[in-house]
Amino acid sequence: MVSAFYDRFPYPGDPLQDGPPPGYNWRWCVDSAWAAATGALTPRSDQGERPWRILDAGCGTGVSTDYLCHLNPGSSVLAVDISAGALEVARERTRRSGAAKAVRELRIEQRSLLDLAGEGPFDYINSVGVLHHLREPEAGLQSLAGLLRPGGLLHLFLYADGGRWEIHRTQRALARLAVGSGAEGLRLGRQLLAELPEGNRLRQHHERRWIVDTAADANFADMYLHPQETSYNLDRLLAFVASAGLEFAGFSNPEVWSPARLLSGELLERAQGLSQLEQWSLVEELDPDISHFEFFLSHGAVRAPDWSDDEVLLAARGEINRCLWGWPATRLMGPDLMPLDVSEEGLVLMAAVESAPAVAIGQLPLDWPAAQRLAVARQLLNQRVLLPVL
Repeated sequence: MVSAFYDRFPYPGDPLQDGPPPGYNWRWCVDSAWAAATGALTPRSDQGERPWRILDAGCGTGVSTDYLCHLNPGSSVLAVDISAGALEVARERTRRSGAAKAVRELRIEQRSLLDLAGEGPFDYINSVGVLHHLREPEAGLQSLAGLLRPGGLLHLFLYADGGRWEIHRTQRALARLAVGSGAEGLRLGRQLLAELPEGNRLRQHHERRWIVDTAADANFADMYLHPQETSYNLDRLLAFVASAGLEFAGFSNPEVWSPARLLSGELLERAQGLSQLEQWSLVEELDPDISHFEFFLSHGAVRAPDWSDDEVLLAARGEINRCLWGWPATRLMGPDLMPLDVSEEGLVLMAAVESAPAVAIGQLPLDWPAAQRLAVARQLLNQRVLLPVL
């Protein structure tokens, strides 16, 4: 059922292009994701690489696979999906972009993520928008957990109840109208959202939030016509994670889950006195537009270094985050493709790191006292332009 749906509507419907994909997504650059989730990178090999073993579980038309290859040179990538139609697009996409030339190995195979015995273990598994379309999402998560090496990371994207309220009502309405999940359903689904009264909340919500994202037919069908879908609230999400014996290693959009995004003054002070889980629950209650959860899971608890310890930070080495636009300069596009200003001192330290990657921060050839090195390095760590290496 799901395979046939994606054969009809290969997803995502991003256009093909010649050459590497545009820009970057730091969640698909394993170095950047690893530093975000664990607090530090491991050293490179003698060949100057981190030969990550990567699984793209549910690769669809290969958008994520393309980025995973180009953002992780020297790695080995296995991309799987159950839809032959989507994989045909994925193979053409990666052929035109030269993805296979960027990595040590690229395999694109028609396989279920429930049937990957003999593969792995993987350092990093990417599974975005997949598990919530399985008949038994728990079985899918357990399968992926078994493919992850100890200490490895899994990045997931799952639907959230709150921000999909209007979508769910539209889905149910179309199901009652028996429009189906093919070309007829696509035509009638678009007709419904165009012909509802202008003041109708479902029409307004679609036009305000989703009309651009669903311009491609495959994207519209995936949102409103999919035959199988599960969504979660925070409590059910954490229970889902626990069912596979994995550890929650943080959201990959942490700014969304900060009460400071929504509150100020006394209310923010009260919120910041809550536990981390209570803060997340508060944000979930206050923001009904959160339509998905994106987060990291780890095989074993993450023990992040304490970068507030001066000696630990001075003994670490650093690397420039490859997910930056405009480097070297003080005006950059940061990891989240937002404008970012680096101080002149920050630029000097980053240049020193780039010219001496094997040298600890405390030993870089800078005529600076330790206090200055520490202050500038911490600022760059907070901006995520400098990635620490243990």
